[in-house]
Amino acid sequence: MNIRFYNARILSMEEGTGIEEGEVWVKGPYIVYRGPGRPSDTVWDREIDVKGNVLMPGFKNAHTHSAMTFLRSYADDMPLLDWLNKQVFPMEAKLTSEDMYHLSKLAVMEYLTSGITANFDMYMDPVSVAEASADCGFRTVLCGAMNNFSQSLEKEEQWYKELNDHHELVSFCFGAHAEYTTSRELLEGLSELAHKYKAPVYLHNSETKEEVEQCIGRYNRTPTALLAELGIYDHGGGGYHCVYMTGEDMDIFREKGLYAVTNPGSNTKLASGIAPVKQMIERGIPVAIGTDGPASNNCLDMFREMFLVTGLAKLKESDAAAVDADEVLKMAVVNGAHAMGLHDCDVLSEGKYADLTVLDLHQPNMQPLNNITKNIVYSGSKQNVVLTMVNGRILYENGVFHIGEEPEDVYARANEIIERIR
Repeated sequence: MNIRFYNARILSMEEGTGIEEGEVWVKGPYIVYRGPGRPSDTVWDREIDVKGNVLMPGFKNAHTHSAMTFLRSYADDMPLLDWLNKQVFPMEAKLTSEDMYHLSKLAVMEYLTSGITANFDMYMDPVSVAEASADCGFRTVLCGAMNNFSQSLEKEEQWYKELNDHHELVSFCFGAHAEYTTSRELLEGLSELAHKYKAPVYLHNSETKEEVEQCIGRYNRTPTALLAELGIYDHGGGGYHCVYMTGEDMDIFREKGLYAVTNPGSNTKLASGIAPVKQMIERGIPVAIGTDGPASNNCLDMFREMFLVTGLAKLKESDAAAVDADEVLKMAVVNGAHAMGLHDCDVLSEGKYADLTVLDLHQPNMQPLNNITKNIVYSGSKQNVVLTMVNGRILYENGVFHIGEEPEDVYARANEIIERIR
């Protein structure tokens, strides 16, 4: 479709630009114009008056487990390892691929209500997640979750070949669940795959103090140092959580150009700790933001995550100036896109994919307009999301979903699944 957005406050997120008043034109999946209003001979399918609201690139959820929607509010108020071993893993063992497909659709709907236009998803059956995203019209980067109990090196290579050519909205990245669930032999094999394809690798990394201590006990190395020694990070990638990072760990991340994906909501709820985001930024490490899964968070809300990133950093550093809101907004949009390899979805610019959202400024939490970008981070919420577009298609607008399925049917299926398996 050809869609003209006009009367907009455009927050392009391009380096060196601020908020501009003007128009954005979308033809098919692409942005073809951003700038002041001007005549056009294009026949528009829709012309949308943005009414002075913010038009900006969609947020990127740089770490999540979409199909874990079935465990939302099921296994709460427990420490991480008990939560995983006593609740999550036994329940996950009962899921089918069809279950994961439907549960992922529920997550996609929640992403859209938060202005999220792409997710970096790690789960047991990436094919099911890929199909759910493609059917909804949502953009997804899948990450391998190989460990001692599921998936394999052969599967990772198969998915890398197949899913990177599966659908225009789907791609795949090598990954393992974590050092503590994956043998050295498997990690060495993963390193070989990364070198064979010159590809990045992502894992859960240094999420808890206990995880790091156990790795040091096994290998006399932190997880980051071990992974670097094995060559896993030779072609880039990064880590999810990165709460307990030493100075050496952060030096490795900087030297290898790795991304640290912070998940403050999940780390807070599981009492895992606060990531050293300020130090990472000061060392030049690019930081992105993820929600983690809906079992550990339980909310897939980028507004809450942005506030927690800066709020927890201020508490950790005892410094109210730590981690500026504008830097956090960049993490949630541009850095997330780059961590996921989505370099054509990072900013609003001609030739980029039309992955964008409209935020309503005509709400009390956004007034007065002293500083719009800081309003988004400090006082913005899902109530401000008017529209979410992915690949030139409006998937959510004014509370209505356009994902090819009725919301109540998605909800009913999710409840049927949890009733069957618990």
